[in-house]
Amino acid sequence: MSWLKLKLRVDQEHAEALAEALEEWGALSVTLEDAADQPLFETHRNKNPLWFYVSVTGLFPEHTDTDDILARAREILNLPESPAHEIDLLGDEDWAHSWMAHYKPLLVGRNLWVVPSWCTPPEPNAVNLILDPGLAFGTGDHPTTALCLDWLSEQKLAGKTVLDYGCGSGILSIAAIKLKARKAYAVDIDAQALEVTRRNAVHNGINTEMHVMRPSELPKNFQANIVIANILLRTLIELAPEIKARVRPDGWLVLSGLLGDDQAVEVRPHYEPPFEFTRREKQKWFLLAGHKPAETG
Repeated sequence: MSWLKLKLRVDQEHAEALAEALEEWGALSVTLEDAADQPLFETHRNKNPLWFYVSVTGLFPEHTDTDDILARAREILNLPESPAHEIDLLGDEDWAHSWMAHYKPLLVGRNLWVVPSWCTPPEPNAVNLILDPGLAFGTGDHPTTALCLDWLSEQKLAGKTVLDYGCGSGILSIAAIKLKARKAYAVDIDAQALEVTRRNAVHNGINTEMHVMRPSELPKNFQANIVIANILLRTLIELAPEIKARVRPDGWLVLSGLLGDDQAVEVRPHYEPPFEFTRREKQKWFLLAGHKPAETG
């Protein structure tokens, strides 16, 4: 198997957010280096990069849609066009061991662990989500996904139906089922994401409780008790009528993928009313959770 190396050049202000986003969008590994190729090197992304311009390089599976990655990067960084970039096809080498070491079991929410498939769950009696990181958007370590998992872990999901709009790896749908939801519907426009979601469902022993499909395949009048949309700002705005309509009266809507207070403020008028949101923040990313009144008029 070959791999795609996508290198993007951004300023210091945007480097950390882009690096985290590439990991969440399926990069098997991400490195940061000086865009002028000076020898000084820094990989601790909890610190500010040392250079004014930074090369952020992500290693992706061969058939990754790089146009989609570039479009996402442009949107998340609020740029008029894609960042300067290079794309190279790398030969089949044993990359697995170099990136597998990056992923460890991760505690998210209340008694909820995300466990790479090659690791032993630290707490076998906890709720363990078994995933293959790097295959699709959603590994649990990005703030947007962690916020959603934390919110889900606090809910009483028994008997509830959950719609995961933009499912990526299926992590939120799988979490909902493991937290006792009756049904989960995982939808995405990306065929690879749907395939990875199905594969991850099998890894977690989930069969009839989870339905995986494109958004257009949802029944016309389908509604869920909880709708979670962990996607980007522009998409949340464009799909607002569709997403709002999928929430049952007396149900909940969760919006994530919002970078900064400005984006959290911008999206709200497209959903209010009928929703009145509370918000959570993690590392400058925001989640909005809103209840739909039993009677909306």
